[in-house]
Amino acid sequence: MKTDVTILSDRFATPFDADPMVVCVTSDRSTEIPQHHALLDDEIEDRGDFAVVLKRFNARSSGERIICLPPTLHYLRSGDIIRIAPATGQIWVMYRKESLNNAIFATERCNSWCVMCSQPPKKVDDSELVNDWLKAIPLMSRETKCLGITGGEPTLLGPRLIEIIESCNLHLPQTGLHCLSNGRLFQYLTLAKSVAAVSHPDLVFGIPLYSDIASRHNYTVQIDGAFDQTLRGILNLARVGIQCEIRVVVHRHTFDRLPQLAEFIARNLPFVTHVAWMGYEPIGFGRANLNALWMDPVEYADQLAQACTILRQNAIEQSIYNHQLCVLPQELWDLSRQSISDWKNIYLSACEPCQVRQSCGGFFHSAVANHSRAIAPVL
Repeated sequence: MKTDVTILSDRFATPFDADPMVVCVTSDRSTEIPQHHALLDDEIEDRGDFAVVLKRFNARSSGERIICLPPTLHYLRSGDIIRIAPATGQIWVMYRKESLNNAIFATERCNSWCVMCSQPPKKVDDSELVNDWLKAIPLMSRETKCLGITGGEPTLLGPRLIEIIESCNLHLPQTGLHCLSNGRLFQYLTLAKSVAAVSHPDLVFGIPLYSDIASRHNYTVQIDGAFDQTLRGILNLARVGIQCEIRVVVHRHTFDRLPQLAEFIARNLPFVTHVAWMGYEPIGFGRANLNALWMDPVEYADQLAQACTILRQNAIEQSIYNHQLCVLPQELWDLSRQSISDWKNIYLSACEPCQVRQSCGGFFHSAVANHSRAIAPVL
């Protein structure tokens, strides 16, 4: 039973003087280009040509660039990619080879201010993030099925977002890309054309649309005019042949018009590849505005069911994310997905005897204290 989260960043005890490095973990002492790798080996003391040596179980590190991993990072395996900041002892796990939830966190900046944002934007110069990812992408497994691009708002990177997509196209030709964006900057056709010019064979932009009424969408993202900008962006992406997904976070200011939003999508955006109905994540602004926004999913089950029926009738693919099966009408279970990233996905003790737990989406770790009154094992 998974009851805790996976830690993606921690510090080691003995910092040393060197520039930050992005390296791929390996346990193979004969790895080619060892300078780009961190050797995971509890026995060896001489790092040779490897960037660093990582140890799990030695009580203390010894020798040049020998790092004793904190227990929180003992899960690291060959093929994982980490960024090491030697001067501070910080290790950031950028990519886990065995995970299905890897994502390129491209920027902390955003041009919207969504009331329930789980990753509140920061006004910072984080341009080095792109440089780190351009080092990491060539080290990733070519068997990676899907890779997210997220932020912040990735389109604020402009041509540097194009660099990321081009690098993925070159080094990960079989990997699907799913980029989360508010879509607003795609109101400029030149940006949409620039992305299309990369000719990535499997690129999807996931763009939020929170209502069929402009003022409601604009309130949710806290930007006047955002509704019109987003729609123009979606239409421009379709115009240049890029796939679009619509994402809808359900909360107190969006739930009552879900059926009308479904009608709006079916009538005006029938070309979208997918619609995601998303549960609320109580972290970031989502936690700060919890009392104003969060609803028990059983309270909007009727509206959600009506919206799903409308999309079914119009043959538009859809999924329900971030919900537990026991809070959904059974006729919607086939749409429910295990969508919460594995590093922050847990189940409660009440879920242990449940007969459908293996198919259930579970909980955000941040949602343990705020969950539906309907949570109960399906027996």
